[in-house]
Amino acid sequence: MGRIWTMTAADLKQRIRDRSVIIFAIVVPLALMGILNLIIGGAEEGTELGDMTVAASVPQGDASAGAIVSALEGIDGLSITVDQVDEDRARAEARDGTATIGLLIPEGFGEGLSSGDGRDITVIEGDGAGLEGQVLTSVLTGIVDRFGAATVATQAAGALGVPPTDLEAIAQDVATAEPSISLVDGQASDEQLSDSGALVAGQAGLFLLFTVGFGVLSLNAERDQGTLPRLLSMPMRPSAVLISKGLVSFLLGIVATTILLVVGGLMFGVDFGSLPAVGLLVLSVVTAAASLMFVIARVAKTAEQANIAQSIIAVTLGVAGGAFFPLAASGLLARLLDLNPIAAFVRGLGITSGGGGVSDIVGPVLIMLGFAVVVGAISRLVPDRGTSL
Repeated sequence: MGRIWTMTAADLKQRIRDRSVIIFAIVVPLALMGILNLIIGGAEEGTELGDMTVAASVPQGDASAGAIVSALEGIDGLSITVDQVDEDRARAEARDGTATIGLLIPEGFGEGLSSGDGRDITVIEGDGAGLEGQVLTSVLTGIVDRFGAATVATQAAGALGVPPTDLEAIAQDVATAEPSISLVDGQASDEQLSDSGALVAGQAGLFLLFTVGFGVLSLNAERDQGTLPRLLSMPMRPSAVLISKGLVSFLLGIVATTILLVVGGLMFGVDFGSLPAVGLLVLSVVTAAASLMFVIARVAKTAEQANIAQSIIAVTLGVAGGAFFPLAASGLLARLLDLNPIAAFVRGLGITSGGGGVSDIVGPVLIMLGFAVVVGAISRLVPDRGTSL
């Protein structure tokens, strides 16, 4: 075993000194991430509401109508300006887009509220109001519902014999009362990465499949250069050569994937969550990817064949795993896609990014390790055309 580690250390040093390995395994993926993020980066940006203006026609001296205006201006998180104008101007400003909406409160609004008769409020939303107009209309609907509750309360109070002089105070109390139930902003984990996070994870998984292939390519190159026959003539098991190449691929895969996740996360503001859980996912996906190296090493006779086989496998698994865009499938196809180690890796990072720990990623880890076991078994069954070990 000491000889294997010696061979592994020497080969690893050579691979690290090889600039093409560093460029292809780290620099190229980061550059591609940056380009793709520029293309799709705006897709996940939220829509911000702009300033909103309400042209309101409000009866003079009507306290209840004034309460509606105050409620509009006092909403936290929204920039709402209320301009009190006459009815004709309110209609005109809403039509020409000067105001986001026009608000018409009829005369006698407060009296109707206190008597229980109610009054209709008119909202005019122009063609150019857009999302802001819809938001304001929804806000006003909620406010009017509060005043509608005040009307119902005064009607009930009148039916119970409450003096008419007290009905207005009841209506005001109901309309301006603090809500008994309040909402607090929160965010539930959907165990899904953001667009940028899925891009970083998918590209890291895709290029991992190319990175682990450097061991196979170097194996074929050493055969062509005459180094492999000399190694096989040494007093050791022939499988030691392949094992050492596998260890080099494994270590390179861990280093490259870790760097891509860390740098990609910093570049695009992605937090993948718990370090132990992410580390376990990285070890699992590298194990699954490295297992493919043994199959390619046995079936590829030349470096060209190994390169072609590696490219086909990497692109197929990478695209199916969501390296460029998520794939939507159902039924048997969805189950097959779930067995893809790259898809399991991305799904596991979605779980950890949402706050999951090691115990929450058992499913994705088992898929990746199971893939490695199956592929490792296949590598022992396929004919040995490449290494002749």
